[in-house]
Amino acid sequence: MTAAPLPTAPPDLSPEERDRFYLGLAVEQARIGWDEGGVPIGAALVHRDEVLAVGRNRRVQLGSPIRHGETDCIDQAGRQPASVYRASVLYTTLSPCYMCAGTALLYDIPRIVIGENRSFQASEALLRSKGVELTVVDDAECIELMRRMMTERPEIWNEDIGEES
Repeated sequence: MTAAPLPTAPPDLSPEERDRFYLGLAVEQARIGWDEGGVPIGAALVHRDEVLAVGRNRRVQLGSPIRHGETDCIDQAGRQPASVYRASVLYTTLSPCYMCAGTALLYDIPRIVIGENRSFQASEALLRSKGVELTVVDDAECIELMRRMMTERPEIWNEDIGEES
C-alpha cells in the first residue's frame, strides 16, 4: 500500500499562514502520538513548500530512547543531500531538546518553527548561537497538548526529558 502524498500549503498564504499550515501537520502527528499512548510532540520537515516527512515522538510506542518527534521526522525523510537540509524548515510542536537541536544543527537546518516553548526551551539559546532562526508561534493546541502531558502522564514526560519522576 502506498502512503498518501503529504499536503502542500496553498500558494496564496501569507508567510505566517504558511507556518501555521505546516505546524498543523506537526500538531496532527502530536495528536496521533498522544492517542497511541505516547508523548504528544510532532514535527514536519519542509523543503521549499514540499513536505519531505512528518513524524512524532514514538519513544513509548517503539521502546526507543531517541525517537523524539524531530528525530522521527528527519528519519522518515530518509537520506537527503546536504543542500536540501540547508534549505528546509523544521516545524515542531515543542521547543527542541538538546538531542533534536543537535540533529538540526548537524544537518544545518536554518529555521525551526516552534509551536510552544512555555513548558520547555532547553536548547533555544544554543540554536540561536549557531545562527538558527527560531519562530515561536505560541499555538494554543500545542500548549494544551503539553499541559495534558504534564498533568496526565508526568512520569513519561520526565523520562522523555531525562529527569527523575
